[in-house]
Amino acid sequence: MANLCSGLLIRWVIPIVGAGVATGVLFWLYQDLDAKRLANALSSAKPVWLLFLAGSILAEQLLRGWKWRQILFDLQPVSSWRLFGAILAGYGVATLIPLGVSPLVRSWLIARLENLRLACVLVTAAIERFIDGIVFGIIVGLVALASQIPQVEGSLRVGLAIAGVLNVVLFAGLLWLLFRGRGHLARHDSRIGRLIDWIASKAGTRFAGLRVSIAEGIVWPKRRARQTGIVAASVMMKAVAATHFVWAGLAVGVTLKPFDYLFLLVFAGFALVLARFIRVPGGFVIGSGYALKLLGVADDKAVAMILFNNVLSILLVVGIGLTVLWRSGIAIRTLAHHRDENDAPA
Repeated sequence: MANLCSGLLIRWVIPIVGAGVATGVLFWLYQDLDAKRLANALSSAKPVWLLFLAGSILAEQLLRGWKWRQILFDLQPVSSWRLFGAILAGYGVATLIPLGVSPLVRSWLIARLENLRLACVLVTAAIERFIDGIVFGIIVGLVALASQIPQVEGSLRVGLAIAGVLNVVLFAGLLWLLFRGRGHLARHDSRIGRLIDWIASKAGTRFAGLRVSIAEGIVWPKRRARQTGIVAASVMMKAVAATHFVWAGLAVGVTLKPFDYLFLLVFAGFALVLARFIRVPGGFVIGSGYALKLLGVADDKAVAMILFNNVLSILLVVGIGLTVLWRSGIAIRTLAHHRDENDAPA
C-alpha cells in the first residue's frame, strides 16, 4: 500500500500540483493579456512561417538522431531515421503519461529493436546528453557576454555567466568520470565493478551482466570525422532550436535581434531543466514567457508565439512518436508495464 501511494504521489499528484503552479505563474506573467488581441494574433498568423516552425522542430530531432548514430556507430550502426523515430517516441510517451525521462524510453526501444542491452544503449544516450550540456553551457557564456542584449544586466548577466561555467564543468566532469571509469568497470575485481555486481545481484536476474553492459556503452567513435560530427551536430541543434521563435515570431509579425533568440533559448532552457528537477511541468512556457517579457514583446504576440511552439511540438512529437511505437508493435501499456517492473523492489 505504501508503494502504491508513493507511486501515485510521484506520478500524478506532484505533476498535477506542479501544473497548477505553472498555470498560476503564467497567468501572473500575463495578467493584463487582452483576449481579443490574442485571438486576433492567432487567427491572423501566417501559415508559411508555421510550416517553417514545424520543419525546424523535426530537423532538431533528426540532427539529434544523426548525432546519436555517430556515438553508437562503433558499437552497432543504427539508422538515423530509426533513432529519430525512437527519440520522438520517447518524447511522445513522456508527454502523454508520467512514465519517466524520455532517454529511458528511447533507449529501451532501440535496445529492443536492435537486440542490445538497455543499460548499454542508455549510457550512449547519456553521453549524447553530456555533449549537449557542454555545448549549451558554452552558448550560455556567449549570451551572458553579448552586449547586444541590453535586457540581460546586473545580477542576471552574472547569473547566466556563472550558470554557463557550472554547466560546462558539470557535464565535462561527468563525461570525464564516465570514460575514466570504463577500464575499472571492465574489471570485476575493481571497487566500482564489485559495487555494480553487488547491486545487480540484489536487483534480480534481469540485471545480470549490468556492469559489462555499462562498460560496453561507454563508447566514442574512432574516426575523427565522426567525433567532429558529434560536436558539430550539437551546435547545429542549438542553432535550429533558436530559430523556433524566429519562425513563430515572423508568423505574428515579431522580429528580434539575433542574440535575442539565443537569450530565449538559454533562459527557456534553464527554466525547463529547473522545472524538471523540481517536477513542475511548464518550465519552458514559464521561462520563455518571462524572457519575452524582458525583451519587450507585446503580451498577445508573446503568448501566441509560445502557443505555436508548444502546440506544434506536442502534435508532431506525440503524433509521430506514437506512430513509431505502433509500427514497432509496441503499446504504451507495454512500456508502462516495463517501467513498473523496473520500479518494483527486488
